[in-house]
Amino acid sequence: MFTGIIEEVGEIQSIKKGANSAVITIKANTVLGNLHLGDSVALNGVCLTATSIGKNNYSVDVMHETLRRTNLGELKSGSKVNLERAMAANGRFGGHIVAGHVDGTGTISSMKKDDNAVWITIDTSAAILKYIISKGSITIDGVSLTVAKVDNKSFAVSVIPHTGQNTTLLDKKPGDTVNLENDMVGKYVEKLLQYGSIPAEEEEGTTEKTGITMDFLIQNGF
Repeated sequence: MFTGIIEEVGEIQSIKKGANSAVITIKANTVLGNLHLGDSVALNGVCLTATSIGKNNYSVDVMHETLRRTNLGELKSGSKVNLERAMAANGRFGGHIVAGHVDGTGTISSMKKDDNAVWITIDTSAAILKYIISKGSITIDGVSLTVAKVDNKSFAVSVIPHTGQNTTLLDKKPGDTVNLENDMVGKYVEKLLQYGSIPAEEEEGTTEKTGITMDFLIQNGF
């Protein structure tokens, strides 16, 4: 579990590509502190396992599914990346609950300066947009941000100077791809509501409906 508060910007040292996979070595400093083999580190918002650790770097294995659903396949030697270690049990939730399981990608359509902030507008699919709400949380390349605007094609966030200076977001340009992870609360609510529409005979051998339905919520004052 992560919070979306980036600990440092690392640099891709090398990428060894297989037929449909890759081994990526990342030059880092802060995230190497107390890092052990098997620990999780989010790289551009993607939860990956440290498989080897050096004096100033660590390596991860990236499988085909991850390359297909994220922007990690676009990385090259020298690319800057956002890094965050898994949250410690005594840590603070400075951002929001982030799983490190990317839902998909978006494309930056515009970046506009607004006094000390920068507005970033991102186009993405309807499948991702349906979970995005104004003033809700979104993870962009591992960075926890608040949604300022959303419509049926895109959403926008405003990046303050501190976030811009400590992440890779303002190094991006229109046309670049970013990893997106929706706030998981909305996905769980949707799943529970869908579960209520499944005939129980599929699970219990009866024809009664089970789970949470809209009628159930209304009848119980929700």
